[in-house]
Amino acid sequence: MKVNEPAGFWIRFGAIILDALIIAVPLTIISVLFTGGLAIDKYVSNTLSFLYSLLTPILWNGYTIGKRICGIRIARVDDGTPPGLGTMLLRNVVAGILYAVTLGIAIIASAIMIGVREDKRSLHDFIAGTEVIRD
Repeated sequence: MKVNEPAGFWIRFGAIILDALIIAVPLTIISVLFTGGLAIDKYVSNTLSFLYSLLTPILWNGYTIGKRICGIRIARVDDGTPPGLGTMLLRNVVAGILYAVTLGIAIIASAIMIGVREDKRSLHDFIAGTEVIRD
């Protein structure tokens, strides 16, 4: 049985930055161009970014573009398989609600958990039963 090496804080942070630069910034620019800079442009870009972060790991075996570039992916803890829709909904929606309810304190706790825990799992990893591993 192959033991997966967990991805640490900096490589995960780098993947998030790459996703933001490659996906979120262009989506924002495109939504501004299509909506003429109306207030709806934030709704459009936020919706598209949410769908990207929710669906891409399902359709691309646990990868987003940033994660693929960094050589890391999301996997289920129990069997190492890519996440499904329910898993990604838990990871993104439920964890997002937790982060909002705690006014961001849980995000800081998650970052610390990734930095200090041996398995490098954050709160949203525990909620969804996932881990981020190196390929």
